[in-house]
Amino acid sequence: MDVELGLPPAVADAMREELPSVAERTVAAIVVEVPSYADAFSGEMGRTIENAVQLALGGFLVLASTGGGGDASTPIQPALDGAYALGRGEARSGRSMDALLGAYRVGARVSWRLMADSGVRAGLSAEQLAHFAELVFAYIDQLSAASVAGHSDELATSGRVRERYRERLADLLLRRGPREDKEAAAERADWTLPRTLTAVIVPEPRVRTALAALDPRTLRSTDEVPGPEDSGELVALLVPDAEGRSRPALMRSLRETEAVIGPARPWDDVQGSYARALRARQLGLTTDDRSPLDTEARLTELVLRADETALADLRTQALAPLADLSESAREKLTETLRSWLLHQGRRDAVAAELFVHPQTVRYRMGQLRELYGARLEDPRTVLELVLALAVEP
Repeated sequence: MDVELGLPPAVADAMREELPSVAERTVAAIVVEVPSYADAFSGEMGRTIENAVQLALGGFLVLASTGGGGDASTPIQPALDGAYALGRGEARSGRSMDALLGAYRVGARVSWRLMADSGVRAGLSAEQLAHFAELVFAYIDQLSAASVAGHSDELATSGRVRERYRERLADLLLRRGPREDKEAAAERADWTLPRTLTAVIVPEPRVRTALAALDPRTLRSTDEVPGPEDSGELVALLVPDAEGRSRPALMRSLRETEAVIGPARPWDDVQGSYARALRARQLGLTTDDRSPLDTEARLTELVLRADETALADLRTQALAPLADLSESAREKLTETLRSWLLHQGRRDAVAAELFVHPQTVRYRMGQLRELYGARLEDPRTVLELVLALAVEP
């Protein structure tokens, strides 16, 4: 719209004289109709807002009068700058975009009614009044758009700053350091300390999916996560309060993310959870599909494989009596011995697990007793065999 209203100077002057009253009554209406502003516009702040309203409407009257020389629907730059700054300030104050737009709607309605009354008293014709209304609402729409832009920019900026603070907090939590430093970092990041944290290691391509399903307070570390060469880039996430009954929900949230989940630990000891998950990754522990790996369900493997070379030596010593057998015979006796140990010598249970006849189990155990002799009854030998056979080589 590139048309001047041509507001008669006498009408413009009459409206301008009433701007202080219009601004005061407009702000009063906003306070009543938009609850978020009930306290915000009191005292000195209220007077500041009234002045801003006067500036905006005064700028419109300049443009709308014959001497404006411009499009009356287009705000002058100081008014636009003020509206943009207002939007940023409202975002910093914690008020929503809906509250801000609600204030503009009330302000547009009230200020238009009051200014129209003033214009009619000053001699504004019906045609001029209709055009005046059109330009007033177009003008205020542009002011509100500038405020919305300021509100959005402030949220985006503060969001990025808060995100950086939280990334630094995650990095700090994964390192040894004074508790006081971590508490201070949490306060800077506007992050409420949880009871516990659970470390989760996720392939980088799955991070967005994981974060969308997790507690919004989840932290993301920027530190490099070491892993096998073929694992790709890995990311550590710290999930708050996912212990006890909440752990199954955590597992469901991370389905198909290939995540490795450490144990829940007190928030200032989450490095222990991270170390557990990292160790499971480094050992190559996996699930049959892309479901998450729960380290709490794989503790035996983690313990036994803490020293891979020691486990290999133990296996060699414990299974030495089978070393001279053919590969086929050694495999059959080894799987029978493992099942016999796990089922505490119950022949039928061993046969069912191995899908063989109980007499076959009896025959194989006879061979094993010939090879081991009385050692199969020795508690220490039994312990070494259980440990040696507990994890597949």
